[in-house]
Amino acid sequence: MRKLFKKREAVDVEEALHTYGDMVYRLALVQMKNRSEAEDVFQEVFLRLVRYKERIDGQEHLKAWLIRVTVNCCRKQFHSAYRRRTVPIDREIGSEQTYEMDLPGDPVYDAVLGLQDDYRSVIHLFYYEQYSVHEIAEILDLSETAVKTRLSRARGKLKNILKGEYGGAGTV
Repeated sequence: MRKLFKKREAVDVEEALHTYGDMVYRLALVQMKNRSEAEDVFQEVFLRLVRYKERIDGQEHLKAWLIRVTVNCCRKQFHSAYRRRTVPIDREIGSEQTYEMDLPGDPVYDAVLGLQDDYRSVIHLFYYEQYSVHEIAEILDLSETAVKTRLSRARGKLKNILKGEYGGAGTV
C-alpha cells in the first residue's frame, strides 16, 4: 500500500524575516546583552532557516523552530572558545562609552536582563512574546513544571531586585 503524504508548503524566508525578525532579534538581544552578538545570532538563525526550510511544517512550527534555534545559537555563542578568550569591552576601556545595548530606562527590563539565562528566557517568552507555559516547555524542551518553577523563581528574584531599587515599593 502506498501512503499519501501531505505536501508541505515551502517556507518563504523573506516573509518569515518580516514576520518574525523582530522577535528573533529581541530574544537574541535579551540573551546576548550585546547588539553585535545579537546581530550575529540573528544572521545565523536566518541562514539556518534558508538551509532547513524544507523541514518546517507550517507557521506555528516555524515560529517555535525560530525561537528554539535562536536559544540554541545563543547558548552556542556563550560556550564558544572565542567568547571565553575575549574580555568585555567595558572592562577593557573602563568607564568610557561602549556600544553595548542601549535600553530604554525601564527598570523592570533592566532587572530582567540581570537574571541568569534560564530565568531570563522563560520571563522573556512568557511576558514579552506571550507564550503559554505549555508552549515554552515545548520550545525550550523542558517540562511544564520546570517552566513554572523557573517563572516563579524569576519573579521572586525580580521582586527582590525591584524592592531594593524602589525601597520596597516594587510589585512584580
